[in-house]
Amino acid sequence: MRTLTLLAVVALCACSKTPAAATEASAATPSPQSSAAPPAAALLGQEPAKPVPAQLPDVLARVNGEAVNKTEFDRAVSALEARNGGPVPAQQRDRVLRQVLDQIVDYKLLIQEGRARKIEATDAEVDARMKEIQAQFPTEDAFKQMLTARKTTLEQVRSDIRQDITVQKLIENAIADKVAVKPEQVTDFYTKNPDQFKQPERVRASHILIMVPKGSDVAAKTAARTKAADILKDVKAGKDFAALAKQHSQDPGSAQNGGDLGFFQPGQMVGPFNDVAFKLAPGQVSDLVETEFGFHIIKVAEKQTSRTVPLDEVRPKLEEYLERMNREQQTDAFVNGLKTKGKIEILI
Repeated sequence: MRTLTLLAVVALCACSKTPAAATEASAATPSPQSSAAPPAAALLGQEPAKPVPAQLPDVLARVNGEAVNKTEFDRAVSALEARNGGPVPAQQRDRVLRQVLDQIVDYKLLIQEGRARKIEATDAEVDARMKEIQAQFPTEDAFKQMLTARKTTLEQVRSDIRQDITVQKLIENAIADKVAVKPEQVTDFYTKNPDQFKQPERVRASHILIMVPKGSDVAAKTAARTKAADILKDVKAGKDFAALAKQHSQDPGSAQNGGDLGFFQPGQMVGPFNDVAFKLAPGQVSDLVETEFGFHIIKVAEKQTSRTVPLDEVRPKLEEYLERMNREQQTDAFVNGLKTKGKIEILI
């Protein structure tokens, strides 16, 4: 069950790709989906959802007599669309809007139960969460622009935060003693899912990047190549690679780490970079490698052959994964219990 609030669907922090950035392979740990509404592709082949009227009424549903009004529904849909970077696809409108409504209903049930149990968020907790959110924006104006884009206000965000914390406390109180993972569960999952723990060949490498922005003219490209070639001479002369990367590399994701990209597997890097990195031996440095990002100098630190990751190595991450799954299952069961004893009226 995915509860739907402003915090759940707005995606308040942005992710950015850095040139040739690498994420350490996580083949050893399965990862459940976590989107508030699945992408259109994931919905293909499913039974059609009940049509949602083009003109929505002022009240879409009632949860134990409490209305789900059009304003809060529209706000949730707007936030979802803002997060996904565009409107809900027309062919998926009915299914996605039904899911949004279902999640709002679930959330109201949880809020009502929290009230019944006299569970509350403190002002200090709300203030702390608000600071965390605002810190994800470069300026106060950027934060205000987000509020405008999501058709919401600072007061509404604080209200959402308060409710969100209350619901989190409620769920934790209700399921805390049911989510612990037993050692035999870890062993059993590992034994029954061997393919989940196969790790392909991997390389750990560092690089120095001199960028060539898209649309650059011949002169700019030549200047970038010349600069990269001069740095390569320093590398070949024995100067410290990490120090040169910190000084010259224009990859913001790795420069401050001495160009270290961590481990990556075949296909994670752009083609020319990938091909060279997997041909180099540990300790070797490449010549200039040109990609769509610019010119790279690559140094391989370590290579690993394909393997099955041992249980002892993967155990901590696997325990985390299984605990997340337990938590989701127990949360579903808790919400379903609230639905069973509650009165839910869907009016569209």
